[in-house]
Amino acid sequence: MKITLLESPDWKDYELLDSGDGLKLERFGPYRFVRPEVQAIWRRGLPESAWQDVHGVFQPTSEESGGHWDLRKKIDQKWVMGYKELKFWAMTTPGRHLGVFPEVAAHWDWSAALIQKAGRPTKVLNLFGYTGLASLAGAAAGAAVTHVDASKKSVTWARDNQVLSKLEQKPIRWIVDDALKFVEREGRRGVKYDGILFDPPKFGRGPKGEVWEVYESLPLLLKACRDVLSETPLFVALTMYAIRASGVHLYQSLDELMRPFNGKTDAGELVARDKSCGRLLSQAVYARWET
Repeated sequence: MKITLLESPDWKDYELLDSGDGLKLERFGPYRFVRPEVQAIWRRGLPESAWQDVHGVFQPTSEESGGHWDLRKKIDQKWVMGYKELKFWAMTTPGRHLGVFPEVAAHWDWSAALIQKAGRPTKVLNLFGYTGLASLAGAAAGAAVTHVDASKKSVTWARDNQVLSKLEQKPIRWIVDDALKFVEREGRRGVKYDGILFDPPKFGRGPKGEVWEVYESLPLLLKACRDVLSETPLFVALTMYAIRASGVHLYQSLDELMRPFNGKTDAGELVARDKSCGRLLSQAVYARWET
């Protein structure tokens, strides 16, 4: 197998300005933020003045994703960002994120191109869909999309992004549910999908308190996803953050899942390029299959 490093070079509203000393300096639209990044073990490239001239710094607590924003300049409660034809709302959140994972745009472009190339009606399932950008990219490309997330707040945010992108007429089902339970029900109903995207967390809870623990739950979800794939699937993409797995592990899991179909699997890392000196910062590992 070949390990691939995927960049998303077409961003205009996002930049990784610098990284180092366990931090990253980023621009989201008109605002500059500093967030923790434990993998940035090198020295910073920009002078200290660049790191001080920011709108906000996320101050983590001892908890894995807990903390608070130290806002040093006035910012809007939410602001509009764009990627190609998509528009979406960005805002600071208690979980250090701002409504978008920019490096995943590589998957949006890849899946949208496969949907357009297929030239036939396509159904896509987006699990752990967060604020809906992968769902919007798929719908804009011509697919009927089912978007699933356990967070009602995230699904509401995603629907607001649909309106902002002027894609209200596109066929998107917005579902607040536990991903595994939903896929198992779809399998029993005989519902099939031509493409599946999923970005599972390390740990989470469904809307009814269902527990998601990635090492125990992901094998069950992969098995359930096999039952809802159409006879001629187009793609499957699995992306994972903050875990001790590698692209090799994801490749082997996905390749086993898709072995009955005629296609190819690749795996690697989603990376962002540091504008200060061109370094690559790994943000996630992935595996994906296409026909």
